[in-house]
Amino acid sequence: MRYSHLFVLLFALTSANTLLAADSDHDESGHDESGHSEGGHEEEGAAKLSEVQIRTAGIETLVVQHSDIADIIVAPGEVALNAYRTAKVTPRIEAQIVQRHARLGDTVTSGQALVTLSSVAVAQAQGELLVSDREWQRVKKLGRKVVSERRYIEAQVARQQAYAKLRAYGMTDAQIQSLLKQRDSSRATGELVLLSPQQGTVIHDDFIVGELAEPGRELFVITDETALWVDTRLTPKDAGNIRVGATARIRVHNRWLDGEVIQARHTLDERTRTLSVRVQVANPDDQLHPGQFVNVEIQSAQRKPGIAVPVAAVLRSPDGDWQVFIEEAPGRYEPKEIEVLRTVGRQMVIDGLKDGERIVSKGAFFIQSEIAKGGFEVHNH
Repeated sequence: MRYSHLFVLLFALTSANTLLAADSDHDESGHDESGHSEGGHEEEGAAKLSEVQIRTAGIETLVVQHSDIADIIVAPGEVALNAYRTAKVTPRIEAQIVQRHARLGDTVTSGQALVTLSSVAVAQAQGELLVSDREWQRVKKLGRKVVSERRYIEAQVARQQAYAKLRAYGMTDAQIQSLLKQRDSSRATGELVLLSPQQGTVIHDDFIVGELAEPGRELFVITDETALWVDTRLTPKDAGNIRVGATARIRVHNRWLDGEVIQARHTLDERTRTLSVRVQVANPDDQLHPGQFVNVEIQSAQRKPGIAVPVAAVLRSPDGDWQVFIEEAPGRYEPKEIEVLRTVGRQMVIDGLKDGERIVSKGAFFIQSEIAKGGFEVHNH
C-alpha cells in the first residue's frame, strides 16, 4: 500500500513538470519557439520585410475594387501580309531584264535600285524628250514676241508630252532631270532602273536576268513586316461583340504580342458561316510571318462585374492553390487563398477578396521566396 502511494506521487510530479515545460515554450503572444501561432495557419506564411527589401524587390501594392470587366473572345488566327504596307514592282512596258540589284530576303529602303531594264520604247521616248526639250528651250528664249503663238504652244506641249511618256514608262522625275541636264543624245539608250517604292523586305523576286518581261510582270514584292495582319473568323454572335479599335493580343512562341482590331467584315463566309475580323499586330522582332497560325484574344464589348488583378499578383501556393499576398500592415504580407475565374488579357478575374483590401501587385514572387526560404515569419532587424 505504501508503494502504491509513492508511485502516484511520482506520477503527479512528472505530469506537472511536463506542463510547466510546455508553458515555458510559449511566449505571451501565444507563439511557440518555432514562431507558429496556436490557431494560426495564416501566421505561418506571414512575411515582415524592411523598407530596403521592399525597395530592392520593387514591391508594389494596390487596393482592389469591383468593376465592370470586358470579356475576352479566344479564336485561332492566321498571319497575313499587311496589304497597306506591301508593294509590287512591275514594268509598265515590254523590257528586257539587264541587271538585278536586290535579292530575295534583302532589306531595302525607299528609292533603292532594284533592277535595270532595257526597252526600245523607252529609248524612243528619251530621244523625243531630248529633241522637244531643246526646241522648247529655244522657243522660250526667243519669247512670244518673236515666235508665233502656235509654235510656242506646240513646243511647250511636245515637251510636256515627251516628259509625261517617260514618267508613264516608269522613270522618276530625278532620273528624267538627270537625262535633261546632261543634254547628251547618246544617253537615250532605253535604260530604265526600277526603284523600291518603300522600305521593307523583298519576299518575291521570281525572274531571270536576260529574260523579256511583259508589262505588269511581278518582278519584286516588298513588304514592311514591322506591322502585320492576323485574320480570325468568329461566329456572328462573337463578332457582334467586337468593335474596331478593340485591344487584342497574339500568342506566338510562348510570348504575347499586343494588337488592335482594325477591320470587321459584315458578310458571312458562305462555307464556314463565320465573320472575318482583322487584327493589326506590331512585329518589331520578326516573330510573326505570313501564313503562320496563332492564337488570338480579342477584348469583347460585353462586360461583367468582378475584381481584376494583374497576372503577376497571383501565384500558386505550395499546395497548388491560387493565392495573393495581402498587405496587413506596412511591410507585413500574408498569403490569402483565392479562386481564379478567368484570364482577361494581362489580368485575372478572381474571387475571394473584398473591396478595399490591399494586395501585392508586383513583387509577390519575392515574398513567396522569402517565406519558402525561412519556413517562418521573416524579420529583418
